[in-house]
Amino acid sequence: MNESLGQLLPIWMCIPFVGMLLSIAIFPLFRAEWWDKCKHYVVIFWSLLFLIPFTIQFGFSAAIQEFLNVMVGEYLTFIVLLFGLFCVAGNIRLDGRLVGKPSTNIILLLIGTFLASIIGTTGASMVLIRPVIRANQWRSRKTHVFIFFIFLVSNIGGCLLPVGDPPLLMGYINGVDFFWSLKLIPIMLLNLVLLLALFAVNDIRAYRKDCAQGLAPSFDENEEKLNVKGIHNIVNLVIIVIAVILGGVLPKLIPFFGNGITLCEGVTLTYATILEIILILLSAFFSYKTTSPTVRQRNDFTWDAIKEVTVLFIGIFITMIPALLILEARGADLGLNAPWQYFWVTGALSSFLDNTPTYLVFFTTAASLGATSGVLTTLGHIPETILMAVSCGAVFMGANTYIGNAPNFMVRSIVEENGTKMPSFFGYMLWSICYLIPVFLVDMLVFFL
Repeated sequence: MNESLGQLLPIWMCIPFVGMLLSIAIFPLFRAEWWDKCKHYVVIFWSLLFLIPFTIQFGFSAAIQEFLNVMVGEYLTFIVLLFGLFCVAGNIRLDGRLVGKPSTNIILLLIGTFLASIIGTTGASMVLIRPVIRANQWRSRKTHVFIFFIFLVSNIGGCLLPVGDPPLLMGYINGVDFFWSLKLIPIMLLNLVLLLALFAVNDIRAYRKDCAQGLAPSFDENEEKLNVKGIHNIVNLVIIVIAVILGGVLPKLIPFFGNGITLCEGVTLTYATILEIILILLSAFFSYKTTSPTVRQRNDFTWDAIKEVTVLFIGIFITMIPALLILEARGADLGLNAPWQYFWVTGALSSFLDNTPTYLVFFTTAASLGATSGVLTTLGHIPETILMAVSCGAVFMGANTYIGNAPNFMVRSIVEENGTKMPSFFGYMLWSICYLIPVFLVDMLVFFL
């Protein structure tokens, strides 16, 4: 992004981004049917409300450069990855008698949390959300199950390896050792224990109330043992993970892959990115073609969730351009020098902005502190505790809102498709304030002060 533009941009150009967020938060509450039909018009409105004034002030060339930079450089790979994981995961079905009682739910959350660091938060979320939905289908009080699923599987679980969440992959590309993030294990385990304890309190109480009302699971007589349908799609998931890693590291290993198709000055679609996109789309294609339609039918698979995310995140990515430009240009002026400051500022901004560029801004800011020891990166040394704070802030606090991390919105859409009403945008934030923020305060006191 252009740093000089960030210095010149007025703060009021962030208004369309705020308007986009408020539209996502408010319209589904008061005009749900209209929102379902017209959300694309809202996206166009707020996008143009930023692009037109930006073009008038800085010229067509600057506008088209920033537009292509965010759409080709960030949105394209973002949505292709989501599409690939959504399609492949929809072709995997866990069959059997899964009963949504507290012990079962805790085991599923545990599995998902650790799986997230291996196949990514999006991959783990898409693979496990449908089994969790089916296990709890018989229950009346179950919304909290999916909220804690977002907390743990869609966010916090992705902190242990660079493939878990894109910010950590950016750190790896910039010289951080691949296994360095394993040093975050104590922080993740503390969060996992605290959140699972809070979940257990909520789930046990809700489960007892459901049972007291006479609710009980019903099973198909043929469903006895747990088994996986479409298990060959695990290979496709692995290929997608490898594609993401190659997209990041190939330009460093083989300079040729850093070249590509230049769309305009400063915007190049690299051969590494093209290869990544091709591998992901081929994996999705082969997954769809080699899996029985019955698996998708029994998964209640539809394209609605990915369609909604595709449309809404176009508006989010376009309207957040000025916020990221300003942050990149002025981030060093915030006067951050303590780990707890990096933790909260990185996390607060990652709750509403794309956590990958936010991570990179504060990664760069931390590298400019002039440290002579710590984690050696391509930008210089970063004090280890500060890098841990930046990493945890970016990965963990994406859970604070539905838009903080892509799988959050995907999980919400899939859950609502299957008949469970999720909290509104602000309703979900109330849950995160009540449950996540106290946990993050503990993180600060134990690890970052």
